[in-house]
Amino acid sequence: SSMCARSRMSQPSMATQSSLTLLLSLTAAAVGVLQVHGQRAPSLEGFITIDCGQEQGSYTDPITKIPVSSDAGFTDAGYNYNISAEYMKPQPQLAKTYHTVRGFPDTARGCYTLPSLVPGSKYLIRAFFRYSNYDGLNKLPIFDLYLGVNLWRTVNITRAEWTVLAEVMAVIPDESVQVCLVNIGSGTPFISSLSLRPLENTLYQQVNATQGLGLVDRRNMGGAGTYPIRYPDDPYDRTWMPQSNPNLWLDISTKEKVQESVGNLRLHVPSAVMQTAVTALNGSKSKTVEVSWETELDHVHPTPGCIAILYTSELQILAGNDVRQFNIIVDDGPTDLPHMPEYLVTHGFANVEPHKCLSRYNFSMTATANSTLPPIINAFEYFSVISTANVGTDIQDVFAIDGIKTKYRVKRNWMGDPCAPKTFKWDGLTCSYAISGRPRITSINMSSNGLSGDISSHFSDLKDIQSLDLSYNKLTGSIPNVLAQLPSLVFLDLTGNQLNGSIPSGLLKRSQDGTLTLRYNKNPNLCNRNSSCQHTKTKKNYKHAVYIVVPIVAVAVIGALVVLLILIVRKKKGATRRSKGQDHQHLDNHRFTYKELQTITDNFKIVLGQGGFGTVYDGFLQDGTQVAVKLRSQSSNQDVREFLTEAQTLTKIHHKNLVSLVGYCKDGMYLALVYEHMSEGNLEDKLRGRDHNDVPLTWRQRLCIALQSAQGLEYLHKSCSPPFVHRDVKTSNILLNKNLEAKVADFGLMKAFNHEDDTHISTARVIGTRGYLAPEYARALQLNEKSDVYSFGVVLLEVITGQPTILQSTEAIHIVQWARLHLSGGNIEEVVDARMQGDYNVNNMWKVVDLALKCTEHDPVQRPTMTNVASQLQYCLELEGENNTRHNANTTFYTMKDSSGIRDLPMM
Repeated sequence: SSMCARSRMSQPSMATQSSLTLLLSLTAAAVGVLQVHGQRAPSLEGFITIDCGQEQGSYTDPITKIPVSSDAGFTDAGYNYNISAEYMKPQPQLAKTYHTVRGFPDTARGCYTLPSLVPGSKYLIRAFFRYSNYDGLNKLPIFDLYLGVNLWRTVNITRAEWTVLAEVMAVIPDESVQVCLVNIGSGTPFISSLSLRPLENTLYQQVNATQGLGLVDRRNMGGAGTYPIRYPDDPYDRTWMPQSNPNLWLDISTKEKVQESVGNLRLHVPSAVMQTAVTALNGSKSKTVEVSWETELDHVHPTPGCIAILYTSELQILAGNDVRQFNIIVDDGPTDLPHMPEYLVTHGFANVEPHKCLSRYNFSMTATANSTLPPIINAFEYFSVISTANVGTDIQDVFAIDGIKTKYRVKRNWMGDPCAPKTFKWDGLTCSYAISGRPRITSINMSSNGLSGDISSHFSDLKDIQSLDLSYNKLTGSIPNVLAQLPSLVFLDLTGNQLNGSIPSGLLKRSQDGTLTLRYNKNPNLCNRNSSCQHTKTKKNYKHAVYIVVPIVAVAVIGALVVLLILIVRKKKGATRRSKGQDHQHLDNHRFTYKELQTITDNFKIVLGQGGFGTVYDGFLQDGTQVAVKLRSQSSNQDVREFLTEAQTLTKIHHKNLVSLVGYCKDGMYLALVYEHMSEGNLEDKLRGRDHNDVPLTWRQRLCIALQSAQGLEYLHKSCSPPFVHRDVKTSNILLNKNLEAKVADFGLMKAFNHEDDTHISTARVIGTRGYLAPEYARALQLNEKSDVYSFGVVLLEVITGQPTILQSTEAIHIVQWARLHLSGGNIEEVVDARMQGDYNVNNMWKVVDLALKCTEHDPVQRPTMTNVASQLQYCLELEGENNTRHNANTTFYTMKDSSGIRDLPMM
């Protein structure tokens, strides 16, 4: 909320009574027999609770049993601090979430990202701030809080030991939302805890795509004690603070369950809240009960709109001649039809439109002339209206610029949304702001920023970019040709790097026809078609080179002639040995006969594995080299053509992370491929622990295997001409040698693009393995590199979780759905393979999990390229270090300041 508020109930001398038009019953009118339903069953699905300032570990709140996570993986800005010891001593049972804070002293905007949301759904987001002189400065700060790109409220810390609560209910448009703290020049922003709770979309109809509700107050009237009612009594974990004052009103209660009335709108107010209420202190002699709030306005919402919701239920069985009937009046406004509370049934009333809040907001409940009993109120909620109409940057642009930020480890003010709000636009970016639609990134200036490595493929995902300046960095490698395909690019500056190779023809063509300004000077190893790639030499050096090179060339020519003669002789001898029936395709690797294979495998004695093609046997060549012989079975679905395609392809592709082909056999009806032997088997068996003597793979080993596999697939996608799609990426097709180095295998289903600019391949039938197939391939038979990316994302999830692709519990569930479901609560330990015994960096693990989920996006456009996947895995591997000691759970309490003073309450 944007206001502080005080609520009170009193018995004023008079209240104006006339027709009420500002209130609307939140439940449908009962006709005939009233049907009721029970409360929503509590569930932790989708809950995220963050203890800010805790680097590692998680624990469970002892009262609510809700898991609490450290903030590792949710933010990469700010610093962790412990609160001052003096603020721990008076309250030894202070909640653990208040022992630490995260402060943001050196950035204008520090943000947390809450992931794995359902776009277009309603959520409750809650933040707590308890200063406790954590920085030793004794300077109480004031700062702004943003929900995404929308200003939420101002946080004003008035006493070091008091806690400020900020809570908002809003529709979240994307799969994640950022909560950002903004420095306004009045002290360093900080935060103690942050949580998110899913809401049913039928709740709080005032919350929509452009409007949220910020909590001012929420009360359980007549509630006793100091502890609020929350989860599991409230399945959404709303906090209902007790309010009771025997000097002002009479408390009444019941032990009977209070139900909800049937209607299109559900309230889901806990029965425990509705089982208590207050009424006038003097019984039937008093006719009016009042609720009022005093508001303190701020610069966020100088004239805010307010929404109040009152909840009533009759808790007493009335005598035959007793009547409880009353009108509800807002700020001496008009009245409406009188209301009669229904026995043990909840009804709610709220504004139709936001009410303009000035300094005070009053609700008066006044008994009618026919009423023998005074009004009753069980609970209320009071909100300020918050605009959520501003939209963030285009999702594809966000994904691209985040990938660039990660690859180059950018340490600028690159926090929060890249383009919005305009005042916080990232340094070096220019954005376009259409009247309708999301902002787009149109220019990036990263000149002289010390960038190293190759040019990120993410630049090619910025479809609206017009200008890209990467000059005077330390970039290496070649210039990606995909930059020429950016439709809006008119300026590209690559001056002063260490790029090599040729300038792509597409860029040269656009430079020549005037549609692109291209700068590439001061790259010594870079050349175009009109210049030599060799360095220029002085005349003196040239002469010296001639004296040295001429004799060498003469010797080389003589040697080449000798070698040529030897090859001609060998070729003639080889031609006489070839079978007349040999297939017309030329294979460079060794060709074995079936009898030779029998000798190599000791008559096919030891089986290494079984696949769709056939059986794989262990074997040894004459020189002692161990090999794997894959013999096609007669029942195999792979025909001779597919076999020859695999064999022919493998003679052309060579990469350290692709299994090498030693030779092949095509002898009558016998078909076989002979591969290098991978002594540690396949990744699937390693993850499942099928060899009980195996030591479980460490997280670093898993990361290395994932990176090497990604590099092998990247080679197929980017370095082959034409590019290849593997089509059967899975853990059983990732083989490991004695050093646990990974190599991708089984290329029988591999498919080549007919043309390099093809966007996809159409196939006649779906071929692959259940659980790994990309949705667009299984549905529309359309195949491209992103299909392999999806499959690899599934592999990554297996690497992280140790689980199979299809999990069996009460019903079958795919690993992608299972992971998203369990990660929605923000507790990564629920999905990480327990055999790693927690020996991993949580922040790094979140990065890999997030990458796996991006790879398995339903829409292929939203998936990264394999080049980007390999780059991000390389970055994660470099960051991987020793795991910090994890912390055990402690008992948690907290203190909150309200109008009645300081109270000790459980809270996260």
